[in-house]
Amino acid sequence: MRRKAKEREKDLARQRIARLLRLADEVYPEEPKLGLQYGELARRLALRTKVKIPRRWRWRYCKECGSFLYPGINADVRVRSRRFPHLVIRCRICGGIRRIPYLREKRARRVLHR
Repeated sequence: MRRKAKEREKDLARQRIARLLRLADEVYPEEPKLGLQYGELARRLALRTKVKIPRRWRWRYCKECGSFLYPGINADVRVRSRRFPHLVIRCRICGGIRRIPYLREKRARRVLHR
């Protein structure tokens, strides 16, 4: 019984996190403070319930200062192909840089086109 309650709590937390992040993305262009609050609330909820933030949203947080990143407004996103293909995400708040390789995706596309 106790295990089911824990799982239900975590599932509810996952749903709320996803909803908060979607809302943050929609609201940010009009009201940046509210968007940042939604992003921070989702992050705190994930930490409190020990739930991982979904992979597609994880890159939206700065590793250095923890702020919610919105491309073009408080973050610069660039695609680089030298050395190894990767995305460069730079936080405009603290200047932190994060590199995300995309070689796997590129290889997967090559296999599909064969």
